[in-house]
Amino acid sequence: MTPERDRRTLRAPFDTGARYRHRGLASRAVRLTPTHAFHAARVHRAVLRTEPDNTASAAVGVAGREACSRGAVARTDGSCTGRGPCPGPYAPRWMVNYIRTSVRWGVRRMGTSSRQKKQRGQEDERPGIWAGYGKLLRLHRDRAGLTQQELAQTLGYSVELVASIEQGRRPAQAKFTEAAETALNAGGTLTVLQDDVDLAKLPAFFQDFALIETEAVSRYDFEPLLIPGLLQTEEYARALFTAHCPPLSDEIIEQHVEARIGRQRLLTRTPLVESCFIIGEAALTTMVGNEDVMRGQLQHLLGQSSMRNVEIQVMPSNLGFHPGHNGSMVVLETLEHRRVGYIESQDVGLVITNPTKVSTFGLRYGKLRTQALNAEESARLIERVAGEA
Repeated sequence: MTPERDRRTLRAPFDTGARYRHRGLASRAVRLTPTHAFHAARVHRAVLRTEPDNTASAAVGVAGREACSRGAVARTDGSCTGRGPCPGPYAPRWMVNYIRTSVRWGVRRMGTSSRQKKQRGQEDERPGIWAGYGKLLRLHRDRAGLTQQELAQTLGYSVELVASIEQGRRPAQAKFTEAAETALNAGGTLTVLQDDVDLAKLPAFFQDFALIETEAVSRYDFEPLLIPGLLQTEEYARALFTAHCPPLSDEIIEQHVEARIGRQRLLTRTPLVESCFIIGEAALTTMVGNEDVMRGQLQHLLGQSSMRNVEIQVMPSNLGFHPGHNGSMVVLETLEHRRVGYIESQDVGLVITNPTKVSTFGLRYGKLRTQALNAEESARLIERVAGEA
């Protein structure tokens, strides 16, 4: 084997500058995939347990630097910082061969189990804004010289929650962000991300419209079967998400409920958004949750209808066929006076921007307003149904 071949470097293309070298042994130039690098880290830990004198290190990390299991940190250029007992990012020939063989033949001891693949797949689905928020939170915590335990005690939250937020596994709530801003003197850098963090809590199919919705100056909603989301109580929304098919996890349910209630700030923000809701009579009588949930929801509707910028009309069931039988719809006007439509069914949402189609939505909505009960008649019907609930 030639000296030139001895000097070849094993480079991981996904990790800027992460290199695997050896001393005194020949190696082949191998392009390491993320799976190979994952195994390299596991082999490295095993080597340190069984052969403490062996100089093995794996510089693995998406950002190009990651602490190895003995405390040393590899720079993005492949060199070692010198911290910790590990002398550098070197890997013996046997490690390279073992990684290649285990990945190729699927040795279970070193292979990635289906459970790990599923877990990593779920992590990939987590919103990037949560991960970005978590990294920024950790940066401010490190600058403040606090551990996760100390920060958790300062904020009044559990250390598990702080760790989950820093790792991007859970979203931060507005109260958490407000407390963290004060404790870490973050200068508003966390607060400015909160709206994006909240937006990512919504179902993926709805996020595009929710972003447009934040710029609305007027909003017109027709919902024949359920109470519109902007008018729902927390208990009503939770009952809906709990009955979702396929079932949602408790964590996802709470995230969706929190996001839906947070959207209701649209009705009270300044400047006020002119809002009109036409609700089918069936939505008032369809049992969601239990009687207490429905009674509270109907009372909430009466309270919302008293707002100056909110008008609630009920479409009576005995009217016969009308344009609303085609399904629910939303028509809104943005700050740029551009009209946008939205339709949703079976967890599929569609934003309509074609002027001709949006104009048709507006025409149909105008006809629905003339056919529905007026605001006073609707309020009396809601009171009557609430008394019977």
